[in-house]
Amino acid sequence: MHTSVGHGLRQLPGPNGERFAALMAHGSMRTELYAPRGQDPQQPHAQDELYFVQSGQGEFVQGDTRHRFQAGDAFFVPAGQVHRFEHFSDDFVTWVVFWGPPGGERE
Repeated sequence: MHTSVGHGLRQLPGPNGERFAALMAHGSMRTELYAPRGQDPQQPHAQDELYFVQSGQGEFVQGDTRHRFQAGDAFFVPAGQVHRFEHFSDDFVTWVVFWGPPGGERE
């Protein structure tokens, strides 16, 4: 399997204004490109997830913790945890990888 940022960006926004593009899937794993504009409306997800920031900068809120981010940063979010991107630049784009069973993997 192979995909690219360019392939994902050509799919955005989606037909209903979606700011994410589903690009790869295998078993429980899904890879998306996410490029919110203005605000990040996402809710907690059923699976564990990884974010790999492709471009832009801003703040990532994870539970009660706030992190500054820039291109090249990565975040792990366990299934069900409240999180969102805030105060992000107009060029913000991140890869998202979801995997594992609903409720997340346990150690």
